[in-house]
Order: sequence, then C-alpha cells, then structure tokens
Amino acid sequence: MLQFDVVTIFPAMFDAVAEAGVIGRAREKGIYQLVAWNPRDFAQNAYRTVDDRPYGGGPGMVMMAEPVGRALAAARQRQKSAGVQKPRVVHLTPQGRLLNHQLVMELAGQQGLVLLAGRYEGVDERAIARGANGIDDEISIGDYVLSGGELAAMVLIDCIVRQLPGVLGDAESAHQDSFVNGLLDCPHYTRPEVCEGQKVPPVLLSGNHADISRWRLKQALGRTWQRRPDLLVKRVLSDDERSLLEEFKREMCTQELNGA
Repeated sequence: MLQFDVVTIFPAMFDAVAEAGVIGRAREKGIYQLVAWNPRDFAQNAYRTVDDRPYGGGPGMVMMAEPVGRALAAARQRQKSAGVQKPRVVHLTPQGRLLNHQLVMELAGQQGLVLLAGRYEGVDERAIARGANGIDDEISIGDYVLSGGELAAMVLIDCIVRQLPGVLGDAESAHQDSFVNGLLDCPHYTRPEVCEGQKVPPVLLSGNHADISRWRLKQALGRTWQRRPDLLVKRVLSDDERSLLEEFKREMCTQELNGA
C-alpha cells in the first residue's frame, strides 16, 4: 500500500481528493493511505502559531521552521511504522522541478511520500534544507503561484494514484492518457452517432481495430503538432509516425481549402 503523509495547515482540504471519484474508491480499496499533519498541532504556544514576520523585513509571513520540522518528523515516523524504510519528502513549491509524466511514474514507484504544502510567503529555509531532517525533492505543477501547496499536493496525489494497479476500471486507460507516449491524446466520441449535425468519424464505427489504432495515432500526432509542437521536438518519430503526421497535415490543408 502506497503511503501518503501531507503536512498542511488545512488538512480538511484533502477530503476533496481522498473521498471522491476513482481516487476515493482507491483509498476505500486500501490501495493507498493518506494521513494529514497540521503544523499547528506542533506549535509551542497556546495560540498554535506557525508563522511569523520574515527577518530582513518585507511583506507577508513565513512558516516557522520548528512546527513544520516536527510535523515532518511525525510524518516520517508514521511511515516507518507502516513499513516504509525511507519515505521521500517532497516540498510543493514554484521553485521545484516541473511535474511531468516521467516524474509521476518515478514517484508512483515509491513506497511512501511525505508532501509539504507550504503557505504564506514560504517556509523557513531551515525546515526545507536538504538533508536527513529536511526534504528530498521540490516539485512545481506549473509556472504560476497558488495560495498554498495544498492544491499542488492534491494534483500530485491524483496523478500518482491513478497509475497504481487496480485503481482504474480498465488497466489500459492510464496507458492511453496524454503524455504517456509523449503525445497528446486523440479525440474521443460516444453515443449518439450524430450530435447537432456532427457525425462520429466512420473509422470508429468500422470495427477494424487496426484502422482505429492507426486513426487514433494519427489524431494524437496531429493534435500534438497543432497544440503542443514542443512535445514533438523532444520525441523521435518513427517512419510510420512521420507518414501519419504528414497525412494529417494534408487532410487539414484540404479541409481549409474546402472551407470546412
């Protein structure tokens, strides 16, 4: 069972990811465990203070090293008692390396993860310095700033859990997602066959699985070329893939000429 521990001053926020959808069902099935730790429970005064003004001046407040450090230590200890020899401690921060599918799969192979969701202007550097009592990694979900690390931690949990065996109803679902093979996903259709005058592509109704697979790959290549060409730069296309992409481009050109 994959172990998640989250250090956050808003533990109730994680009910949204832990109790809903496929991620909630996975928790009910015992595929993973999620425990939240509030640094306020480790504060040293009656006011449960976890933040203070930054040394050197400046706006905002900074999360204090001691309550955060104690919460991280408690999370590590719980994971060790659950059989995780060395839990990986991750700080969710815009300064971290950018989350992608490769990193998700790397994290999905861990026994346990301790996630630190910071708030305010940041966390005292002494709590997050790398080392035995600090963090192992820093991860960002994008080049923008959130009010805190909770949403980023929930994104990370969702991404990882859906990759675990037994979570999705169809084991192939995760393998066909966008980015798994370096491409965006192909278009999808369901009933009815005609919706507001638009028809389902005939190939999807043909029952010919080879033609369907070819069409889906062509559409995935084409969408990636149209919307995320940077992904194609990073990917070495096979001869068949290059041929399909050129076919997609010709079809798009024909549609434009016909005013479609």
